[in-house]
Amino acid sequence: MKFRPLHDRVLVKPLEAETKTAGGIIIPDTAKEKPMEGKVVAVGTGARGEDGKLVPMDVKKGDRVLYGKWSGTEVKVDGDDMLIIKESDIMGIVE
Repeated sequence: MKFRPLHDRVLVKPLEAETKTAGGIIIPDTAKEKPMEGKVVAVGTGARGEDGKLVPMDVKKGDRVLYGKWSGTEVKVDGDDMLIIKESDIMGIVE
């Protein structure tokens, strides 16, 4: 299935959380924190400014981004867990 977010939304695939601590302790699924880093899979066209002109997106497909812990809406696309996030909820691009 092809999916393209609308306006200023971004489709992000969350990166897997660590399963071990630095000391080697295995963390069970119930104790894992939600990941706050992901890879951009698709982006919308951008938002409209107050003057009606299209404001292009700052993120692009393939960027690694940091987002808020409870940001976005969880969806399944082709059997993969993904998030749809507004661009304003993305805190930055990891370079």
